[in-house]
Amino acid sequence: MKKIILIRYGELSTKKGNRNFFVKLLAKNIKNVLKDYEVVIKKDLYRMYIDVDNKYIDEVTNKLSKVFGIQGIVKCYKVNTNTEDIKNKVLDVLKEENVMNFKTFKVNTKRADKNFEIKSMDFNNLIGSLILKNTDLKVDVHNPELQINIEIRTEGTFISLNEIKGIGGYPVGVQGKGLLMLSGGIDSPVAGYLSLKRGIDLECLYFESPPHTSIMAKNKVLSLANIINEYSGNVKVNVIPFTKLQEEIYKNVPDSYIITIMRRMMYRIAERLLKIRNCKVIINGESIGQVASQTLDSMIVINNVTNIPVIRPVACMDKLEIIELSKKINTYETSILPFEDCCTIFLPKHPVINPVLSKCLEYEKTFDYESLIDECIDNVELITDLNPKNFDDLL
Repeated sequence: MKKIILIRYGELSTKKGNRNFFVKLLAKNIKNVLKDYEVVIKKDLYRMYIDVDNKYIDEVTNKLSKVFGIQGIVKCYKVNTNTEDIKNKVLDVLKEENVMNFKTFKVNTKRADKNFEIKSMDFNNLIGSLILKNTDLKVDVHNPELQINIEIRTEGTFISLNEIKGIGGYPVGVQGKGLLMLSGGIDSPVAGYLSLKRGIDLECLYFESPPHTSIMAKNKVLSLANIINEYSGNVKVNVIPFTKLQEEIYKNVPDSYIITIMRRMMYRIAERLLKIRNCKVIINGESIGQVASQTLDSMIVINNVTNIPVIRPVACMDKLEIIELSKKINTYETSILPFEDCCTIFLPKHPVINPVLSKCLEYEKTFDYESLIDECIDNVELITDLNPKNFDDLL
């Protein structure tokens, strides 16, 4: 029997006057994710319907499970809205889906078409009695193994079994674009995922410092960007050549302040690039107190170089929470690969945890960082193709 996919909206369904904009953007994102399949998408302000060849329906459903803005994904069967057709189709669906392994069930009817002659509770009882007579299933309204959903609408009735939970959030892009400072660690990819969930489209910023950092470190970051891209389909990576600037910091700044000054330079570069790439905010994986540069005093001094809003999605999460989420989104195993990035290669033994702004300003006068930043921006490499074939074999 022919199936179609029904999409239930998530948080965007509360947006009232802006709902149409949210739904159009969600449909655009879905088309992008499903560009390799022949699909027909129909939408209204309450539901979306996706028609695809049955042989691809499981693949498409898996891809939809990573699209933000979707609350539920339902593989369903459509039938004309009349009682006899619905009753016959319910029995056909139970046979088609082979529910013999289930013992208990519940019927859940939603009557969006108020012209339908039977109320929802009465229709639950009608279909429940039909199933009891024709199967060995027993009713359990509190904790059923199988839920049979019937949605009665003017354009037809949709019959489905257990719903697949979506990841919710807002459609990516509804808030504009942010610049993610992506390292090879555990935290920043999680920060990127959480930003996507709130509707922020992403470009990434990676600082490479060859020969101090290896091609494997760069490819590790590209691999992480590719995993994040599964939730967006639109991620790009800006690679900044950071060697000269980092070496000047190492030569001219006391060891304890190297990381603080380096982070201040990164923020300056991020602000410059953000304006070029039409982003609205800087995003990073800083977690309060996790390392010396992430104490509140350090954040204040480092953040002093920019007026651009800085979003820190994991700021109040502990490391175990971040690790758990990184495993869920499949970035953890890549993040722990042993390739150092530029934040760790010159790490001092005793970095300052309460830096003083006046000292930072004094140290920064000892070298011409402005021209070095110009050189970084002039030589940025923009990577738009995150196909793993381009770099996975180098990891």
